[in-house]
Amino acid sequence: MDSVFITGTDTDVGKTVFTCGLARALSNSGVNVGVMKPFASGIPDGTPYNTADVRMLVDAARVDDPISLVNPQYYPIPLSPYTAYKLGHEVDVDVVVDSFLKLADAHDVVLVEGIGGVMTPLLPGYLLCDMIKRINLHTLVVTRNRIGAINHVLMSVKACEDCGIAIRGLVINCIDDGYEPAALRADLEDLTGHPVLGTIPRLESLDPEILSDAVSSAISLPSL
Repeated sequence: MDSVFITGTDTDVGKTVFTCGLARALSNSGVNVGVMKPFASGIPDGTPYNTADVRMLVDAARVDDPISLVNPQYYPIPLSPYTAYKLGHEVDVDVVVDSFLKLADAHDVVLVEGIGGVMTPLLPGYLLCDMIKRINLHTLVVTRNRIGAINHVLMSVKACEDCGIAIRGLVINCIDDGYEPAALRADLEDLTGHPVLGTIPRLESLDPEILSDAVSSAISLPSL
């Protein structure tokens, strides 16, 4: 498996939960896996790099990399990087790329979790998909099974394709009472031409081993 960028069709689609499960599953399989969340925001107590998402990723992957590499850009209030930039916060893509390269040297695989979707603005005229293209990573697109998921997936897939980003596959996170997962899977594969690698069931626990079991049961890790 190569390093991969894990994006979502929106916020709150379960990117972190899926990435944590995949990281622990790979670690349990003996893979030297690293994790990265280039941008994080909304830190509740103002402590740098202290988001729950980042802590979950680090714990799930069992890594001791410097947090400044795992999460090189953070903002103390819940903003998109573009809005943070307009308010005077630093948004430095070069720092992100350099951090990724260092993590890639230290690990066989790095799972990079995005912020929002691929069209999230980082700087004027520069979107998250531009950064993914620069790092030259394939993407996994995570979606919920809510009504409206098909529209969101189609837009995300088109944005990746227009930007020249290869899509490794789609993942359905079943956290809604919307689409029946099998029907959604069939429709997404028909409409996008990309495989749904698996559907993750609704989970009541964020324990890394439970997440690992769910991801391992839903997805064939060698296929990644």
